[in-house]
Amino acid sequence: MARVKRGFKARRRRNKILKLAKGFHFDRRTKYRHAVQTVERALHYAYINRRKFKRDMRKLWIVRINAASRLFDLSYSKLIGGLKSKGIEINRKMLAELAARDIDGFKALVESARK
Repeated sequence: MARVKRGFKARRRRNKILKLAKGFHFDRRTKYRHAVQTVERALHYAYINRRKFKRDMRKLWIVRINAASRLFDLSYSKLIGGLKSKGIEINRKMLAELAARDIDGFKALVESARK
């Protein structure tokens, strides 16, 4: 019986990992065993930081909204509470954009939340 070379599937699996390891330094890029460990760790951190990025952005939006609302002598919590009580549904991302780019529009929202 002839010998069977098991190259295709294994090579494809290894090449997939080595392709993900592009940009790493030294053995982490060229040696499969090192590349596997590094790619696994990198994918894990990428997964974690996709969620962390969302938290950080929400914090940033809240800081911007608070800073802009204090220009009109209103705290962040009072602004959000006033908007909710008036039934104005606008998310924090859009509020932060208004605070940064359209201060007149933001002022109108603050006045409606204050009443």
